[in-house]
Amino acid sequence: MGDDTRAADHLGCAAGHGGPGVSGATATARTGTRLDVDALLDDRSVRVVVCTGSGGVGKTTCAAALALRAAERGRHAVVLTIDPARRLAQSMGLTELDNTPRPVEGVDTTAGGTLDAMMLDMKRTFDEVVEAHASPDKAAQILANPFYQSLSSSFSGTQEYMAMEKLGQLRARTEPDGSPTWDLIVVDTPPSRSALDFLDAPERLGSFLDGRLLRLLLAPAKAGGRAYVRVFSAFAGGVTGLMNRLLGAQILADLQTLLGAFDSMFGGFRERAEATYSLLQGRGTAFVVVAAPEEDAVREACFFVDRLQAESMPLAGVVVNRTTTTADDSLDADTALAAAERASGAVREALLVHARRSRRAVAEREVAARLAHLHPPVPTVVVPARPLDVTTLDALREVGADLSTGQPVARRLSSP
Repeated sequence: MGDDTRAADHLGCAAGHGGPGVSGATATARTGTRLDVDALLDDRSVRVVVCTGSGGVGKTTCAAALALRAAERGRHAVVLTIDPARRLAQSMGLTELDNTPRPVEGVDTTAGGTLDAMMLDMKRTFDEVVEAHASPDKAAQILANPFYQSLSSSFSGTQEYMAMEKLGQLRARTEPDGSPTWDLIVVDTPPSRSALDFLDAPERLGSFLDGRLLRLLLAPAKAGGRAYVRVFSAFAGGVTGLMNRLLGAQILADLQTLLGAFDSMFGGFRERAEATYSLLQGRGTAFVVVAAPEEDAVREACFFVDRLQAESMPLAGVVVNRTTTTADDSLDADTALAAAERASGAVREALLVHARRSRRAVAEREVAARLAHLHPPVPTVVVPARPLDVTTLDALREVGADLSTGQPVARRLSSP
């Protein structure tokens, strides 16, 4: 048994267990429910598709491929990507992606659809929020504040929160006749250690804004002058002294100035976060979890499926991406190895390559089967790995076609 197959035996997620490991030579499969991607994209009641999963599984490519396929099936789509590779922007005919949705040229508009694409700039999005919800004077004061400049570009959870802010902005955009600018928004969630960060970020930011320390630091702006000196010195002199020593007097002053200017906006942050969270729970949203056929990625997908179900989030299904394929599935690894022993030259090398790929494919199927075993009602689709990077619109179309025609994950492997 190879390393990949042994590793598959130890995979546990959600319920913490999985089925037994099985030899690929004699395995048969019972398939689960297939994720019907085209039905999802054609459903006009679905206005938001959120692609999520751990980093490095092809989530951004899947999001772009879904948006392109939707546009060429008649939807007015926009894809919000997070830190995509430059080649992905080039595949959509754009020299670069920025915080403004840009039309993608070369899309087949026969069905009446359109496609725009953008990349989240979290600092610029934060600046837009400030400019939209503060007076011009306060906005200028906030934007010039050194602490704000650091907060808007590096504070933990800012990227995830701003992705939700941008989603809300795109969802609210309308044409002069009142119709929505886009009838489908495809969101590629930020890369992070945990796919759960996208859902946790608004609550984390809300907790920060409501925190006791923040209220203590905000007291100078609210109390003012001598009243502040008497009140705040009596109750929090020790705290400010400690903060002065830890942060420095100037940094603390910058923070207090920022919080004073931000005070009237705090409620708006919370309200918009709650509104967007409600939007994500609504019937017009569909989550697509993307995973690679690897232990960590599938385990993360299992956890995220559990979380979505626990919070009544609308889960469309799971994409198992970048799977290994073979030229002839009927030729198993053992048979190929036996044939290689009797062959020579190029034929022998081809048989050895086939045997390695066959064993890897079997190991990947066993890993993916854990997800289908633990979550049998969840629709899935298997997408093969591509031999080359996705650098053209045609390559994106091919990924979309694979998403549309792929088969579901085998729910259980067993020997006959």
